[in-house]
Amino acid sequence: MQHSVTGSEKSDNTRNGLHQKAGGYLSKSLKLTSALVLTGLVLAGCTAVDRTTTGSVNKSTGTKAERSIEQMNAQQLAQAAQSYGAHYQKNPTSKVAALNYATVLSMAGRNDQSLAVMRAIAIQLPKDKQVLAAYGKALAGAGELDAALDAVRRAQTPDYPDWRLLSAEGAILDQQGNSAAARAIYQKALQIKPGEASILSNMAMSYVLSGDLPTAEKYLRQASVANGSDSRVRQNLALVVGLQGRFQEAETIASRELSPEQAKANTDYLRSMLAKQSVKKQA
Repeated sequence: MQHSVTGSEKSDNTRNGLHQKAGGYLSKSLKLTSALVLTGLVLAGCTAVDRTTTGSVNKSTGTKAERSIEQMNAQQLAQAAQSYGAHYQKNPTSKVAALNYATVLSMAGRNDQSLAVMRAIAIQLPKDKQVLAAYGKALAGAGELDAALDAVRRAQTPDYPDWRLLSAEGAILDQQGNSAAARAIYQKALQIKPGEASILSNMAMSYVLSGDLPTAEKYLRQASVANGSDSRVRQNLALVVGLQGRFQEAETIASRELSPEQAKANTDYLRSMLAKQSVKKQA
């Protein structure tokens, strides 16, 4: 006997389908990009997605460049790679030059080259935690997750742990599918740096990957008003809201960070993506 589906069950099925779609879609599309930053799940401009942390590149080491890189579209990234590459070639031992160049390479999808840059600067600065964290991220971006985890853990000092390294470790564990361990690490990082936007962002993305969008939204809302928050966090919030079907609210949030055209393009894409998923489920 075929079971008939009630209106309530349809609503639950739709909600669950959206959550499953979010987990499946994002787990396929999420990539480690820029220098240990969450980089956004931003759709506008074909920006690559970053799964690590918004705070790994210290805000005192070229923050304007870091922030601008993370908001570039594909064409701008290509131009920036050429510009930062020229600067890096002139001074390959410069920490700032290496981090900026590796960031733009990673966001442009050139992970192997980004890893080569970070490997070189890690040899030059083997005890610099910021560099080592970024090196671990670059290893993960190149798919070398075990090596990445080892690098980040070796850089850590257990008696005086660095929250950036902890957050990076959690992000790598998430990439390995070990969400429980990742979230425990994020909690440790938050004990050291309460309210840090990048850690809250990573925690949110952990829940996005497992399809728990309401919990992800809760952490992203905290991150969006926390110290150190940037445009990527708020754009991620817009995406997570949109993935739950609240398109107008998502467009409103996105329009504060993007042009009206880009914000509308994002929500239109989400509508299309989720509509296709709904059609497939009904079929």
